Amino acid sequence: MSACVPTRATDSHQNRTKRAPQPHSPPPSPPRRFRIAGADVSASIAVFLIALPLSLGIALATGAPLQAGLVAAAAGGLVAGRLGGCPLQVSGPAAGLTVVTADLIHRYGWRTTCAVTVLAGLAQLALGCLRVARTALAVSPAIVHGMLAGIGVTIAVAQLHIVLGGTPQSSVLANLRALPAQLADVHPADVAMSVLTLALLLLWPRVPGRLGQLMRKIPAALVAVAGATLTASLTGLSLAKVDLPSWSSHALAGLPEGPALGIAAAVLTTTLVCSVQSLLGAVAVDKLVAGQPGLSARVGRSNLNRELLGQGAANIVSGTLGGLPVAGVAVRSSANVQAGAVSRNSTMLHGVLVVVAALLMVPVLELIPLASLAALVMAVGIQMVSLNHIRTVTRHREVLVYAVTTLGVVFLGVLEGVLLGVTVAVAVALNRLAHTRITHDEKEGVHHVHVRGQLTFLAVPRLSRTLHLVPQGTHVVVELDGSFMDHAAYESLQDWQNSHTARGGTAELTGRRMGVRDTGADRTGFETALADTATGATSGTTTEAPARTTADAPTGGPTTSTVCRCHPWTPWRNHQCDHRRSTPAGGHPADPTDQPADRPAPGTAEPNSTGTAEPSGPDTGTHPGTGTHPGAGPNPGADTGTHPGTAGPSNPGTETRTNTGTPRSFTGTGPGTAGSQLARGISAFQRDTAPLVRGELARLAREGQRPSQLFLTCADSRLVTSMITSSGPGDLFVVRNVGNLVPPPGEESGDDSVAAAIEYAVDVLRVRSITVCGHSGCGAMQALLNSEPGGARTPLKRWLRHGVPSLERMADDGRPWARLAGRAPADAVEQLCLTNVVQQLEHLRGHESVARALRERALELHGMYFHVGEAQAYLLTEADEGGLFDGVGVADMSA
Repeated sequence: MSACVPTRATDSHQNRTKRAPQPHSPPPSPPRRFRIAGADVSASIAVFLIALPLSLGIALATGAPLQAGLVAAAAGGLVAGRLGGCPLQVSGPAAGLTVVTADLIHRYGWRTTCAVTVLAGLAQLALGCLRVARTALAVSPAIVHGMLAGIGVTIAVAQLHIVLGGTPQSSVLANLRALPAQLADVHPADVAMSVLTLALLLLWPRVPGRLGQLMRKIPAALVAVAGATLTASLTGLSLAKVDLPSWSSHALAGLPEGPALGIAAAVLTTTLVCSVQSLLGAVAVDKLVAGQPGLSARVGRSNLNRELLGQGAANIVSGTLGGLPVAGVAVRSSANVQAGAVSRNSTMLHGVLVVVAALLMVPVLELIPLASLAALVMAVGIQMVSLNHIRTVTRHREVLVYAVTTLGVVFLGVLEGVLLGVTVAVAVALNRLAHTRITHDEKEGVHHVHVRGQLTFLAVPRLSRTLHLVPQGTHVVVELDGSFMDHAAYESLQDWQNSHTARGGTAELTGRRMGVRDTGADRTGFETALADTATGATSGTTTEAPARTTADAPTGGPTTSTVCRCHPWTPWRNHQCDHRRSTPAGGHPADPTDQPADRPAPGTAEPNSTGTAEPSGPDTGTHPGTGTHPGAGPNPGADTGTHPGTAGPSNPGTETRTNTGTPRSFTGTGPGTAGSQLARGISAFQRDTAPLVRGELARLAREGQRPSQLFLTCADSRLVTSMITSSGPGDLFVVRNVGNLVPPPGEESGDDSVAAAIEYAVDVLRVRSITVCGHSGCGAMQALLNSEPGGARTPLKRWLRHGVPSLERMADDGRPWARLAGRAPADAVEQLCLTNVVQQLEHLRGHESVARALRERALELHGMYFHVGEAQAYLLTEADEGGLFDGVGVADMSA
């Protein structure tokens, strides 16, 4: 290794330039000073101005002491804000908990309600320690939205009585029955303040023009309550107003009093609503952050288990101090993100401001009319019944679950309504699983049996009756439009197929993914397809239907129709496919004992592309696999092509393959040559993949490309961008070069290809993000480390000069190293690969088009590192000078 290899020192007490070399492990990060960004300060003020009236209004709606709302807001901001796993989520008293808390206060009193809040916090801590946060997200969205809608209806009906100048009852039915009498006894002053509050709340965000943009910086909720308060004070109206007793008389939590079963149900309900609302709020905040260019890399993705722990701690503190239950609040969290918050400091500062207001602003708060707070909370309740959610559940055919949950919450209670919704959701799921539609029709002499839905033992009688309606000796196409077949259905289909073909008929199995076909002369393909489809039943797992189709050969013609069962990325080196009863062009069956000299005998291990031994198939020595790409089928952009097998040994280098009845010959210079492999790969694409993607590509041809990302990565053949990112046609604008380098502006010496691609992607295609992706074992980085000064200036060396800044960055003792989460870089090459990603992002920011888009917040930059040997992707999550690459796991997809 050359003298360019960087060194690091180990003695943290000495000068950085005097450290001993440590090439394989980066030094610890220096301690950070506590700093508060100006954006966090302004965001905390905006959130505080929203939280203050809402906290008082929710406390009023529950029947709790009004101070309890302020205590919960302070605990949510300080405790959940500091300990939670979603930095930008703002917690406090939530409207979704209003019904639950009001019912607890009505049944058990205030001190027991505080004790229930503490117990619910302890339950959340236990759930967080068990790391089951993501399990809570498995609840059907229809149930969650239905629960929130039911709570919203309950809140709106109850607060309507306060808006009209009366007092709400204990249940929705009681409130509805008392509504006619309340309408007959309206208090004009309360109604006037409520109408003024609602009008300001509705019209304030809709003021047009530049003036409206300036006015919208002040929260509408604050303007509405402040306007009603000022009007009431100036006109001298006789109104019920906020009453905040002395803090010395504030009631704290006491020992729970009541039946044990009732207390346990109350704790369960409070834990359920608090946890689900907080976790869904964290996921929603992640989506908001992802839509803010430049913010996602700085904030990072939420840790849901930590968020659950933070919410539990906040509920313990709030309940102990006599506050309402705490949960993540969507309105405040959204305002926090939109106000420009960049860290959890904004959430904590908002909690500090609430404490200051509770101690110093009591005279001002006591001027607020209760009718104005009730109108504000009633508007929040109405907004909880979201038309967008109703359209979504209707589109997914879950409106029944939504309606049952909503009505259950309204008329029975939150816990009862949720349990009722879960029951209906399970029943709907079972009905969909058991419901199978089987039809039979005849077109041009071919009988078609179409099976829609999952094929289980419940559908076997109807399937058997339909199949036996098919006349003997005919050609039948059985189309399976589902993803699961159990063993009973498999045996029924196989028995019928054996009987049908024995009487001179032919059978063809197809499906949404175009399964393997068979003409009846050779039943292997049909039986194999059935076996593959039924594997889930026999092995305890569920598998998708087969996805390869081989057309029937003309009768009497030479045929080499084979079933290729290799993965789309099966390596070309030593690649041998399974020729099921294939016949070479000469017309003689291939001898199964004849094999190329470099091919192991069946059942032995053959070297794969990495040089290691890999077991072959039991009879053919094929690569194991199902022959389907994980993304095949509904995602037309996935790689679904296969590498067809090589020719039989009797005629090496030449293969004759039937494709839609037309023989084709591909001739190479020898077995497995690159030319013949390329031709066979193209043929496989035309046969298997083109029919699946043709519609999508036609749409892209009409509409033009609209990629959302520019993906800049290395030209290394082991990096398959579409596979790593699960993307398809039209998703990524890809630029590849040696070393994933981004030359700084003006330094390309006549090669403007990368700069041109960046300019085109940002200014013309309007991509929303750019990702620079490095990888392990990069030959360009190895060449940089081994480079010696002088020598011939070859094109490769001239190009790699753009990587020298990365080498210098790694060698600079004044800069922290880029690092991986959980482990140190394996060697200097991996360290340089990580550093190179960070350095190339810095080069990228220097391009004019990128810099302009970043200023306009229309673009965000991402760093990525892919470890080839581990098939593990890492994303750059910290925006400090060094950079931390965190591994992406399977669980991250649901967030």
